[in-house]
Amino acid sequence: MGGTVSIDVRKAVLGCATVLAEHKGGQTIVLDLEKLSTWTDFFIVTSATSSTHLRGLARQAEEYLASQGFSPLRKPRIAEDEAWCLIDFGDFVVHIMGAEARAFYELEKLWYGAVTIPVDAPTAPAAQVSQADARVTTD
Repeated sequence: MGGTVSIDVRKAVLGCATVLAEHKGGQTIVLDLEKLSTWTDFFIVTSATSSTHLRGLARQAEEYLASQGFSPLRKPRIAEDEAWCLIDFGDFVVHIMGAEARAFYELEKLWYGAVTIPVDAPTAPAAQVSQADARVTTD
């Protein structure tokens, strides 16, 4: 933490952010804090549309990161009306926030000196459109 980051950590962070974006996490970003912080190297920040969505995104993040060999330092207990879930993995922290909490706390502005990496869900190539979706009926 706060030093040279292994490729595995960077790859896991970007992979987790992509998974969150794929599962409709809004405005997903990675904040690179390597030069600003001694206690963590990255924040992953994404928005959830509801507390149910927030819990689902947290589960997706934990499952993806477990598959990469990472486990949280402490497993969060997410209440029914939770507006912010913080999952601390030591070298990086995942922040899943409701829109109001994200607007209020403005982590991007708080850590304005960080390199911000926007992460979008990959788009499926046109070749992956199923034949059923592409079929036009002429009956």
